[in-house]
Amino acid sequence: DVVEVSTSKTGKHGHAKCHFVAIDIFTGKKLEDIVPSSHNCDVPHVNRTEYQLIDISEDGFVSLLTDNGNTKDDLKLPTDETLLGQIKDGFAEGKDLVVSVMSAMGEEQINALKDISAT
Repeated sequence: DVVEVSTSKTGKHGHAKCHFVAIDIFTGKKLEDIVPSSHNCDVPHVNRTEYQLIDISEDGFVSLLTDNGNTKDDLKLPTDETLLGQIKDGFAEGKDLVVSVMSAMGEEQINALKDISAT
């Protein structure tokens, strides 16, 4: 997520510049970049997909049900302690859980949880 953009005026060494400050959506780390204002910037395409949680393996991988009925077994549990606890607790209680998976630039990560159990 881009959290700040500032520009500098044209100086004696050429073009005006744009200073970007962003937070990595996967790690939470702060990133900065300075680019000439006349240049283009690549913007990652971020997808969010929801999957029903079927199982959690002992080695920390999840088994997810896709829309077309296949399983997706290549994702690890999230590292965020709060979300991790909510997923493990909800699964242990037998709740029907749907996880939201964010994907960008070849990376995927579970970033949200929804309980769809009938109340």
